[in-house]
Order: sequence, then C-alpha cells, then structure tokens
Amino acid sequence: MTYSAADTRYDNATFRRSGHSGLKLPQFSLGLWQNFGENRNFETQREIILRAFDLGITHFDLANRYGPPFRAAEKVFGQVLGRDLGRYRDEILIASKAGNPIGASPYLKGGSRKTLLDSLDISLRDLGVDHVDIFYSHSPDLETPLEETIGALASAVQQGKTHYIGISNYTAERAHDAAVIAARLGTPLLVHQSRYSIFDRTVELDGHLDTAAQDGTGVVAFSPLAQGLLTDKYLQGDVPADSRAASSAFLSADDISDDYITRAGFLNKIAESRGQSLPQLALQWVLRRPEVTTALIGASSTAQLEHNLAATDFPELTDDDLARIDEYGIHGTVLRRKK
Repeated sequence: MTYSAADTRYDNATFRRSGHSGLKLPQFSLGLWQNFGENRNFETQREIILRAFDLGITHFDLANRYGPPFRAAEKVFGQVLGRDLGRYRDEILIASKAGNPIGASPYLKGGSRKTLLDSLDISLRDLGVDHVDIFYSHSPDLETPLEETIGALASAVQQGKTHYIGISNYTAERAHDAAVIAARLGTPLLVHQSRYSIFDRTVELDGHLDTAAQDGTGVVAFSPLAQGLLTDKYLQGDVPADSRAASSAFLSADDISDDYITRAGFLNKIAESRGQSLPQLALQWVLRRPEVTTALIGASSTAQLEHNLAATDFPELTDDDLARIDEYGIHGTVLRRKK
C-alpha cells in the first residue's frame, strides 16, 4: 500500500531551536538505537517510523553501531525511506554517528579522519541518500587530536555529505574545546548528545548544560527513561524475559534493587497524582530544561510511541512537583559507565 503522510502531522508538533543555529528540532525525536535490528520484524519497525512521522517527529537518530548487527538500523531506515518517506526527504532530519567500535580493525573505531569519513560514506550508501542532516563524533577519542576529529566533521559539511555536525558523550570541557574548534573552521557545533534522566543528572552536575548554553550548542537527551527504569516495568521487582534487564549489556536483573524499587515506586506515585504515567513524568522532567533541544525516545510499538508523546499534554511541573521528584529521583540510581 502506498504511504501518504498525515495532513495533520504538524498540528500538535512542537519544535525547539538548537542552540544558536537556525535549525529547529522536534521536542521528541525517534532513536533507532534498539528495536531496529535484524532481530525485529521489519513491518513493525516500518509502522513505528511512519507513525512517528505522522505525529510530527521529523528527526530520526541513527548510528553505524545500531543494530544488531552493526549498521542494521541504518539499512532498515533506508528501506523505509526508499519505500515510503523518500518524497518527504526535505521534511526529515537524519542523524548518523561514527566512532564507537564496530569491529576489531583500528579503522572501525575512534575519531580519526579515516574512521569518520569512511563510515559516513557507508552510512550514506545504506541509507540511500546523498547526505545526512547531522553527523556526529559518537564518543571522544583521547588518542586522536581533537582538531583532527572536528576537522573531519567539518570536511563532511564542506563535501556536502552533512548539513550540521555534533558530538556525543563528551565531557563539558572537551565539548567546549570542540565548539571552539568547530567555530574556527566555520562549521558551528549544532548539538551535543548526552545521557540525561531523573536518575542520571551528570549533565547538570558537571556543567554540561551551562557550557552548551554558553557555546550555543543544543542538547539532545538520550536515555531519558533510564533504559526503562523510569517505566512501570520493574516496579514490582520482576524482570520480564523480554526486558532490557534480562538481556541488555546496559542493564541487568541485579540492578533491580530494593533501593531502585523504592525510589521508582515513589516517583510513580508522583506521576499518578498528576494523572500521568512514570515515563510521561520522566520525559516532561527532562524537557523542563530550556537547554534541552530534544528528547530521544525509542519505541517497540506504535502504542508505546503514542503514550510517550503525550508526556507534554499535562500541566507543567510545579516547584512542589520538582522538589518531590528530587527527593526520590536520586542521581546515580543504577548508573553505569557509558559504553
């Protein structure tokens, strides 16, 4: 069946300007980190992507690492783009990343010019496009000069293979240095993607949000639901067989501790008192900060997607709400080192 986007797709969509740039991103973006590999049903994946676009999500976040296997998510999105979304390409923002390891070769990891630019060429092939809209250094490479990494991103802009550049998982200090280099090269740093949730407030504590605001860089918040910990999935202490805690390298059954259950349980009661769910509260909490341009959400179904997008339909969080959240949303709860 031929797909036609909903005429109402922008009726309730909200966009935020990214830093000092001219680009606006939807307040929610769809991340294809999980659920878009070869181990999932393609038609379900296609349905989620198309429903997201129909609901005003124009920004799709990808990386060469996303799968499994690596690069599978970009191939999935490329199929949907070629089959359904191609005629809306001018309304869509595609983001890709490189730098996290995808193989044993020294050229399949890190921030060298070869790694980044060769990976981008393969991503463009897999996506079936001549450019992406945002290209990221996926993680800092302390063995490669920062000037080389940011210079490679700037080259991608000059070659017409991306419109904007970004970084992910950098410290506040290194992000500032990257922004200075990017500005000198004439390709301002558009976004810094960082993990941010009620249980992980690192970006607040290390000055990252302040630095981004000063440098004119937008912030893309990933894992705003803390890998599912800020949902009702584990509130009873159970670990469903199909959950991330049962199978993910980023979460384990041991993480569902008594402290976590107590804290998440009280946060859930706060959400219920406002007439919303825990994930809706968590998403609204992340978006309360003006430095945050967009919150990246994943989805395993269209129902889950629609539920999470309703997060901002509720009244703004009051000072009393925020104080109560701070009491139980303790930084460091099930916090693991980034991988």
